[in-house]
Amino acid sequence: MIVIIAAIAENNAIGKDNRMLWHLPDDFKRFKKITMGHTLIMGRKTFESIGGKPLPGRPHIVITRNGNYQVPEGVRRVASLQEALEVTAGEDSVFIIGGGQIYRQALRHADVLDLTLVHTHIKDADTFFPEIDPRQWVEVSREEHPADSRHAYAFSFVRMKRINAKNNY
Repeated sequence: MIVIIAAIAENNAIGKDNRMLWHLPDDFKRFKKITMGHTLIMGRKTFESIGGKPLPGRPHIVITRNGNYQVPEGVRRVASLQEALEVTAGEDSVFIIGGGQIYRQALRHADVLDLTLVHTHIKDADTFFPEIDPRQWVEVSREEHPADSRHAYAFSFVRMKRINAKNNY
């Protein structure tokens, strides 16, 4: 099963200058819980934005066209999303974690969207999540979280499943 996991603003903004647009501790905690033990697939810029080292407890695949790009031990480098999907074909679940170009390529392959919808509009973002066609996806769960002293924005955890997907999540 291919799962796209992302935090997106109401205008689909996801980043600026290779950085996240917000700090939501509960979102980070959920990300870790959901992805632990599963392979993470990401583009080079996303890998660099998380510090250029693997997050504990999860195999990493970094997509880059640069054949000389050096990755640390425990990280696999591939040249395309297709290659990453071929490498992980036998796994129960893999998680696409960004960035914008990888999300655009992966959307047509995904079975599940695990989204944190951040209830704000970011006008000066430079990276966006692709439009979600509502004819292809159905919301299967939603959990609302208000803004509070640790979270500058209200947000919702939303899980969507592709209509007629071959697997259930």
